[in-house]
Amino acid sequence: MAGIAVSTTINGDHAEFLCHPDETLLEVLRERLGLMGVKEGCGTGDCGACSVILDDRLVCSCLVLGAEAEGRQIATVEGMAQGDRLHPLQQKFLEHAALQCGICTPGFLIAAKDLLAKNPDPTEEEIRFGLAGNLCRCTGYDKIVRAVQDAASVMRGA
Repeated sequence: MAGIAVSTTINGDHAEFLCHPDETLLEVLRERLGLMGVKEGCGTGDCGACSVILDDRLVCSCLVLGAEAEGRQIATVEGMAQGDRLHPLQQKFLEHAALQCGICTPGFLIAAKDLLAKNPDPTEEEIRFGLAGNLCRCTGYDKIVRAVQDAASVMRGA
């Protein structure tokens, strides 16, 4: 395939790929790199299912071109666990039953990770605001908010 050569870092590991100029980061992550945790919900940046952290900024990967990843740092849900040990957010989502179909869950986890990196002790209102770009049609939001609150407490060592 003729395309644009991109060199980037994904979940702390160096990655290189070729992509078409109009190919989204979502397509690259899933179809070229096999990172299936990034989900396509809407394809228009409205649902948050494809959320990743790009250079310390939460973005919808369906709105970023793959070529824009050149020289940048990307964090996906696949990079959250440490081996067999789940990230506290992942563990608390399980404990609080804050997931059902799984389409929105990776995006919520990444958005919550980004939120807690910037605000380790958020109020319920701040959590709801921080996750407002992520939509869920199955669970409602109370379990998700409680899971984030609980994970924040664990992560602070409280």
